[in-house]
Amino acid sequence: MEKETATAAAESHVTSDLISGLPDDILGTIISLLPTKDGGRTQALSRRWRHLWRSAPLNLTVGLSIFLPSFIPPSAVSKIITEHPALANLQELSIRCFKPPPSSHLLLPSLLRSASTLLFVTISHINFPDQIAPCMRFPLLKQLSLLSLSISGGVFHDLLSRCHALESLFVSEVRAEGCLRVSSATLRSIGLEGNHFRKTELVIEDAPRLKRLLLPRGNGCRTIRIMRAPKLEILGPFSRDFSKIQVFKGLSPVSMTNSMCTVKVLAVGSCSSQLNAVLSVLRFFPCLEKLYVTLCSRYEMDKKCEPQYDPLHPIECLQTHLKEVVLRDYSGHEKQVDFARFFVLNAKVLNKIEFQAYGDYSNEPVAYQHRLLQVENSASQDVQFEIRSNCRWHDCHLKEHIHNLSV
Repeated sequence: MEKETATAAAESHVTSDLISGLPDDILGTIISLLPTKDGGRTQALSRRWRHLWRSAPLNLTVGLSIFLPSFIPPSAVSKIITEHPALANLQELSIRCFKPPPSSHLLLPSLLRSASTLLFVTISHINFPDQIAPCMRFPLLKQLSLLSLSISGGVFHDLLSRCHALESLFVSEVRAEGCLRVSSATLRSIGLEGNHFRKTELVIEDAPRLKRLLLPRGNGCRTIRIMRAPKLEILGPFSRDFSKIQVFKGLSPVSMTNSMCTVKVLAVGSCSSQLNAVLSVLRFFPCLEKLYVTLCSRYEMDKKCEPQYDPLHPIECLQTHLKEVVLRDYSGHEKQVDFARFFVLNAKVLNKIEFQAYGDYSNEPVAYQHRLLQVENSASQDVQFEIRSNCRWHDCHLKEHIHNLSV
């Protein structure tokens, strides 16, 4: 009788507990935000909480330091994961290890136990040991991000070969040994960034569905070899010094005689030679429809460099395909106006020039802007002009949407 009275009293206490009265999914979210050990301890609160931690989103904080009591040791990871029902159909996994422990080759297989159901994976700040390759199988994975980690070229290739549904790949600040080889029948988008690529080659061996090759900060690997990507449409943004990046189509560098006819959208930065450098690049992309150019500073643009364009040897995309030009960091000084005016006077099917401006340029009268650009002499009668406020953090915006295939 006393036991029943105590149980009833406990249940009455739970009823008066407003937090315990919340739905399971909300309580599970609360638990997932707690440090690992504190989340596990919620099982002792009452019968109401007993099952919640095992079914809540799992937040594992793993460490070796005795001065951080909230961390759990790597040796406990496998047991926790095994006993956690919420991982039975896990779809999203993020692994971040600030200081990879010596046992990381044992830690990763435990974390990848539910790989067969994963759709989205982010792995960062960890060393990929060669021994892990056999346990990596992601049959349903759609998006993969590898950030600030070390991996050998062989493990990288093996990892992608086990992703049979992969559509989007983002690789940032990766230290890699050997070339990064990509062969994927499903991949539609690749994003690269980071200085660690400078001594590494990206080799796209076979990517029949690849449409985008994105370089968020424009300073990725120095050599990109595109052996087979018949649907590649979007490329860049390349850094201002485009000459330091070698892009190969097949075995030969991209050139006028080895052009990339599939590319329709290109993003480049204007280097010290400004327009001439951009024009030389445009000759490699005869079917280009949309061009993004990030303009450099006024100091650089003030260097004397007249455009070298011979109408007797026209650039093909300017004659038949280029419909839109977007000029970033536009402030309207003399050399930038010359730059924009060239496209007004020479792009014959141009529909739109968008000026992404900063400073006071957007306040200039429209008639004055048109007069500077010689709109009355434009090669295309349909060209429209749009001025927008510049987003100086466009790299962050690009990375935020790096996996969004609809953008």
